[in-house]
Amino acid sequence: MFSITKSGKIALCLAAGAMTTAVAAGPAVADAPDGHGHHHLYKGRVIARTGLLVRTGPSTHYRVVGFNKYGSIVKIVCKKNGENIRGNKRWYRLADGRYAWSSARYIENIGPAPRWC
Repeated sequence: MFSITKSGKIALCLAAGAMTTAVAAGPAVADAPDGHGHHHLYKGRVIARTGLLVRTGPSTHYRVVGFNKYGSIVKIVCKKNGENIRGNKRWYRLADGRYAWSSARYIENIGPAPRWC
């Protein structure tokens, strides 16, 4: 059996604690949807009665590439400031295959607010 000094025991405990922390933190990154540590998707509901246009950028000056009906659930990647739409300058980048944009003015968050892009 090895004889360990008091300072050696303390160092051993600190090393074991650091390893435990690293192992415990590891799965949080591995459990990300794409396995690369990217954030999860957020959800929202379209509240515009006439539906909501999807655009290539965060402004009405960008080309329309899609449409979401009133009440539909959308997946949101992140938020960014863009053109002010009726007092709201936030735009959501949607994860609908095109990763295009819609005004946050007409999307009600389901759960936490999206992270910044």
